[in-house]
Amino acid sequence: MSSTTDARPHPDPDIPAVGIRQPWVELILRGTKTIELRKVNTRQRGRVYLYASKQPAKHPAAVAAAATHDLDIDQLPRGQVVGSVEIYDTRRVRKTDADSACVPHAMLDGQFAWQLRNPIRFDKPLDVRFLPYGIWFYPWKRRTPGRAGG
Repeated sequence: MSSTTDARPHPDPDIPAVGIRQPWVELILRGTKTIELRKVNTRQRGRVYLYASKQPAKHPAAVAAAATHDLDIDQLPRGQVVGSVEIYDTRRVRKTDADSACVPHAMLDGQFAWQLRNPIRFDKPLDVRFLPYGIWFYPWKRRTPGRAGG
């Protein structure tokens, strides 16, 4: 799944990015993590860039997920756009979503499940022109009001 290709040139300034910490981004790119958990829902659908946040996730669940998948969090790219993924639906999280989200069941309460598919890993991570200022941002242009779905 993670070897999907995309005919569009990158970077495309009209595609929004979502900031996600490592190792979660790596697990999405591998096609292992197919649900992104968030406290808020989103109307955003379609292809979005994956920005690997500058700070890695320190939560015990992230450390455990990295160990389970033999990942060294400190060696994963950070502070760059590393690929893209398609958000095809969102909903309230279900008890059965733990494995798809790569987290323990205790982390599911009160969350939304952003359903992901067709991850694309870029051959080389891309530097951004504009840094994140919320969940959604445009890495290569100033934000146009009403563009990214909240």
